[in-house]
Amino acid sequence: MKRRIIYGMLVAVLGLNLLFGARLYFGTAQAATKDSPYSSLELFSYVLEKVRTDYVDGTNLTYQDLVYGALKGMVNTLDPHSAFMPPDEYKQLQDDTEGQFGGLGLVVAMKDGFVTVVAPMDDTPGFRAGILSGDRIIKVEGQDVEKAPLPDVVKELRGKPGSQVTLTVERASGVQKNFTLTRAIISMDMVKDINGKKEFPLGADKIGYVRITQFGDQTGDELEAALNKLKQQGMKALIIDLRWNPGGLLDEAVNVCEKFLPRGQLVVTTEGRDPRENSVRRADGHGDELDGMPIVVLVNLGSASAAEIVTGCLQDLHRAYILGEKTFGKGSVQSIFPLDDGSALKLTVAKYYTPSHKVIHEHGITPDSLVPMSDEEQADLIIKRSPGGLESLDAKDRVRVENSRDNQLDRADDLLKGILLYDALATPEKVAAK
Repeated sequence: MKRRIIYGMLVAVLGLNLLFGARLYFGTAQAATKDSPYSSLELFSYVLEKVRTDYVDGTNLTYQDLVYGALKGMVNTLDPHSAFMPPDEYKQLQDDTEGQFGGLGLVVAMKDGFVTVVAPMDDTPGFRAGILSGDRIIKVEGQDVEKAPLPDVVKELRGKPGSQVTLTVERASGVQKNFTLTRAIISMDMVKDINGKKEFPLGADKIGYVRITQFGDQTGDELEAALNKLKQQGMKALIIDLRWNPGGLLDEAVNVCEKFLPRGQLVVTTEGRDPRENSVRRADGHGDELDGMPIVVLVNLGSASAAEIVTGCLQDLHRAYILGEKTFGKGSVQSIFPLDDGSALKLTVAKYYTPSHKVIHEHGITPDSLVPMSDEEQADLIIKRSPGGLESLDAKDRVRVENSRDNQLDRADDLLKGILLYDALATPEKVAAK
């Protein structure tokens, strides 16, 4: 009797094991099937062929059209900075990197679902018209582009130099404005002085000023030349203006930072899902070329990407005082993967981190001193800094813009004057030498 009971229990246990095992196996197999590349590709192929043969307006559809559209849709779901680029869009990107193209001079990105102006480039149609960082482009040629993919909107903005395009932007205040702009060849100077030139004069207060408009191939070299001119004149403090700087090359951001840091100092790290995307970038220059000289960095919403790397690094290491408004918050790394048919995949593969491991992406850099400027003040400043800007205004507006003040620059100047005065008073031999 006992043996029969034991056998019965054993059979019951084995039966339960088989039941649960089968459920576990089939559940796992079903889950694997749901995320299987083979079944998913089979589904994709079926839909592709169905659209190709049965879509009512699909007479001229090609397999390439459909696959390109599918790839765009897939990559666009990842994040605003990843993109599949057909050959013509990839060629546009290459033209941008070479530093010259036809367009409006607006650096744009997707933010909160809208095509948003990161910054207007200096001396370009968008800059001269008074388009501001943070403006949302909602219409191009009267057509709604609020939900259009970013590459499609960029394609609409680009065009033959001399041709015109009308766009509607919406400001943070909710005000909408229409602009009719004439496209031009866009070429970029990277480092300028207070007058938009490369002379770099130094006033009686001995406070130097450099404006870095973008981080391109020559930014580090241009900054080196500017610093040498200012040092030869006896510079004692420096203002670095990164407002409306949309970023650029990581190497050049590191190159700029290392001019103010000791050799070997950590500048920025990148971290991604693939360990091969992880990197540590350190200063590899000749040490601090300004020997601890006081520095103020000016930033605003138009300061993005590489400009934020420089800002975050110098702030973390207490090498510069940051003044202005919170930066854009574009701190991700995109790699370009060229494809055999001339197209390319731009994929976000990592994020930037400051020396103290603060993430830049979607957070931005908060200044040490917040000094806001209204839309009107920013627009006046852009016109004032733009070649021919004042001449384009009527007499009344010209007087207003001429008399407008750059409050952020004024605050930076006052701060450095105070530091220099304090240093002079704290050092008796400096006072005696005056």
